[in-house]
Amino acid sequence: MTTPTLAQTLDALTADGELSERHADGAVTCLACGHRCLIRPGRRGICRVRFNEAGRLRVPWGYVGALQCDPTEKKPFFHLLPGSDTLTFGMLGCDLHCGYCQNWITSQALRDPASEAAGAHPLTVTPRRLIDVALRDGAQVVGSSYNEPLITTEWAAAVFREAVAAGLKCAYISNGNATPEALDHLQPYLTAYKIDLKTMSDRNYRRLGAVLENVLDGLRWVHARGLWLEVVTLIVPGFNDSDAELRDAAAFIHSLSPDIPWHVTAFHEDYKMAGPEYRRTTARLLLRAAGLGREAGLRYVYAGNLPGQVGDFESTFCPRCGTRLVERYGYMLLSYRLTAQGNCPECETPVAGVWTSRPETVRLLGPGRPRRPGL
Repeated sequence: MTTPTLAQTLDALTADGELSERHADGAVTCLACGHRCLIRPGRRGICRVRFNEAGRLRVPWGYVGALQCDPTEKKPFFHLLPGSDTLTFGMLGCDLHCGYCQNWITSQALRDPASEAAGAHPLTVTPRRLIDVALRDGAQVVGSSYNEPLITTEWAAAVFREAVAAGLKCAYISNGNATPEALDHLQPYLTAYKIDLKTMSDRNYRRLGAVLENVLDGLRWVHARGLWLEVVTLIVPGFNDSDAELRDAAAFIHSLSPDIPWHVTAFHEDYKMAGPEYRRTTARLLLRAAGLGREAGLRYVYAGNLPGQVGDFESTFCPRCGTRLVERYGYMLLSYRLTAQGNCPECETPVAGVWTSRPETVRLLGPGRPRRPGL
């Protein structure tokens, strides 16, 4: 008996897509991401996992390609229930093709044959089962990541519906190449949204498979909907590390709100950018980028991926009196001082974010090693 290919397996794990427009000639327009692919019968979208079957858009359903329960800070969200765990699930496929992707085995499935050889495979599951796992492991948040969640929005919404019913928060960890239609589909369930602002150069964005303005629109739309937004820029030496570009990124975020946290994080060699010609991001470069964020007026700037090397840029401070409110080392919490109302205990200034109403229950020193939940 012939073993099915990964494409055949994934094509069987699909459902009719809600984020689509059907046309009289049998083509469909996919509305899940900013590419808005026009897909003719028998063809696939840019992501490769959404396809047209006889005039109907088929979309991923009923499986996970990655699943792990680990600190919410790792997503990274620093203003979303610090000290909590997030059950994070992902599927397979992506609408971008970043050469430095750390999750390339899941994200580049069906685009790069090496992903299948490296172990990309789906594990069938129901939304209810995922939430049972989240509750069993004590997660307070359920998030979608590891591939681009926008291209699997219908499935994520089904999972999030169960999560909200169980009293859990929901989050997207996304590249931000969004559409209003996808965000409207998700908004009833989402609390928080993390977006990677990869570069402020349209030319460089097109090298990754996106358009800068589409991502900037995604940031605008997420913020306008009142979702809690945090922004991450992975600093890649020689790609997006100039002072001018970093200032532009900080200025754009500030134009939306100075209360949006900006995480500048360290690149390390991975996927197609793993050779000796690629330089890792130094602590000095992260500190320079974080300093530019503060100069731009952002109230919450963080430097990540180099624990203990970036000074106070791992912790959260009151923007008014400077009191250290959340002290971190990497993903671990060393102290937590916010009030039940999310205010500074010294000057009572409200601190932007989603905070627990029971600060006495916040777990310090971190949750230990990440867990891959059993299903």
